[in-house]
Amino acid sequence: MNLTQKIIKAHLVDGEPTAGGSIALTIDQTLTQDSTGTMAYLQFEAMNIGRVKTKRSVAYIDHNTLQSGFENADDHAYIQSVALKHGIAVSKPGNGICHQVHLERFSVPGQTLLGSDSHTPTCGGVGMLAIGAGGLDVAVAMGGEPLHLTMPKVTGVRLVGALQKNASAKDIILEVLRRLTVKGGVGRVMEYFGAGVESLTVPQRATIANMGAELGATTSIFPSDKRTREFLRAQGRENDFTELLPDPGCAYDEVLEIDLSALKPMAACPHSPDAVKTIKEIGPVRVDQVCIGSCTNSSYSDLMRAAAILKGKTVHPLVSLTVSPGSKQVFSMLASNGALADLINAGARILECACGPCIGMGQSPKTDAVSVRTFNRNFYARSGTRSAGVYLVSPETAAFTALTGVLTDPSDYPEIASVPQPERFLINDNLILNPGDFKDIEVVRGPNIKPFPKAERLADTVTGKALITLPDNITTDHIMPSNAGLLPYRSNIPYLADYCLNPADPDFAERAKKEGGGFIVAGENYGQGSSREHAALAPLYLKIRAVLAKSFARIHRDNLINNGILPLVFENAADYDNVSPGDELVIENARAQIENGAVITVKNKTEKREYKTVLELTPRLKAIILAGGVLASLAGR
Repeated sequence: MNLTQKIIKAHLVDGEPTAGGSIALTIDQTLTQDSTGTMAYLQFEAMNIGRVKTKRSVAYIDHNTLQSGFENADDHAYIQSVALKHGIAVSKPGNGICHQVHLERFSVPGQTLLGSDSHTPTCGGVGMLAIGAGGLDVAVAMGGEPLHLTMPKVTGVRLVGALQKNASAKDIILEVLRRLTVKGGVGRVMEYFGAGVESLTVPQRATIANMGAELGATTSIFPSDKRTREFLRAQGRENDFTELLPDPGCAYDEVLEIDLSALKPMAACPHSPDAVKTIKEIGPVRVDQVCIGSCTNSSYSDLMRAAAILKGKTVHPLVSLTVSPGSKQVFSMLASNGALADLINAGARILECACGPCIGMGQSPKTDAVSVRTFNRNFYARSGTRSAGVYLVSPETAAFTALTGVLTDPSDYPEIASVPQPERFLINDNLILNPGDFKDIEVVRGPNIKPFPKAERLADTVTGKALITLPDNITTDHIMPSNAGLLPYRSNIPYLADYCLNPADPDFAERAKKEGGGFIVAGENYGQGSSREHAALAPLYLKIRAVLAKSFARIHRDNLINNGILPLVFENAADYDNVSPGDELVIENARAQIENGAVITVKNKTEKREYKTVLELTPRLKAIILAGGVLASLAGR
């Protein structure tokens, strides 16, 4: 068996683990963050379960950390109190980004992890089966229910050779994205193997696993080997180590080979993570801003390499440089060894240990700016500035670019000395609250925390207008924007709903309210990107009854189903061109159609056409859709 099959077999509670089949897995650990966590815990409370059922669950506060009003602080107080009440550890603001901290302090090879953040697969860097999901799926898992999913194919990524002259782990995943695109990993686990894996440290592996989310992959995973043992030993957690390797000669559904020695420094160009070219191909684009950090590239070794490049030098006078350490551990170690001073003296602006600019939470670039970032996403307007162009690069490329003021190929410079992994990381978990230390805690609810919308039982006839037609690769940033102005309202769906699909059409929400709801029509890969459940909850509040698309991203499709919205796939993709905004659509005998098969007929009364759409559902998912969402389904059992 390959590694993915081994972990799935060990956690399988239902189904046959053959590609395309329906399976259910026990979940060992969960994580939430504050952008998605408030809603997840409101949903968990609605399940009336006293204590969390997992081996470990952690609530992180790392996204909504700008406190310019009471809203974020109120959310933090709610999350902290409700989590501790139900047996969930809390990582306080300032302790770091969920994925970096979880990798350091809680990752366990061979265990399953479900997180309400699409970059949860970061912990695949130590051999966890770590999967991103919507908050409701995580709430259900915390309640002891298994995770239901379609058994993915396993794509083996054979790594050969070793990285050369200032190429990095970021360039490996950019090469995978260049070859496969942002939808190339849908329905797949990316499993890395081969001699080249042995040359990669755990932080390098975590960078690759993290950004596998941009492929649309279910998750990415590396073996747990001597490199993993070294990392866990340095974290004081060697007892958590288990060797996990694929069987020699095991089979994969497909194999992709990458020669690490042939890779050159690369960048993803605006506005997609798969718009990848070498730095040489792009040329010396003038740059206004450089941001180093995010859950992709904020490890100790990432920032040490950046500090080594910047030491004794000064950032270009026309460039603003920011650095966001991924965790308090990283921040403390940089402060202790002098690297923090090197960054500050070079002109870097040091931000707190949080997601920050990656989600548009501060540091939005100026009008028409070029921003070079070590982040994982460069979707249109994600930075908070619609006219800005964002390039995704490695820390090495970012540091050299900050010095020169133009996009710069680090291979043009002498090789940077490798950063040895510490024999012992600085370990201080004093910002992690243990629920056992808090007795009889009361849940705190601020005035911005509103009840989440609930779907109604599916009607026999579903009717409404096509409210909007959208192109391919619409992201959850389009559907429910995430920026400093809106993040404080993550617990207030009525407020957020007014901004639904605002980047695509500022009038969408007003039109949806005027029409009393209706349908969304979209192209390929609808809902790619973040796992944010708000991209389903806001349309639910606006009474969106169904989304007709050429295809869906996995997590968003699951979120739609969980909230009782029909995700319908055009059987004939050309039918997409025959639907116009304002067309009156109707699904007659909707309940009977869903109960009787996977093909659902949608009638366009305006154009006098019929469209065959596909809604492939397991018996469990049919029950969820018919009941009006997963909570209604659980309540009716």
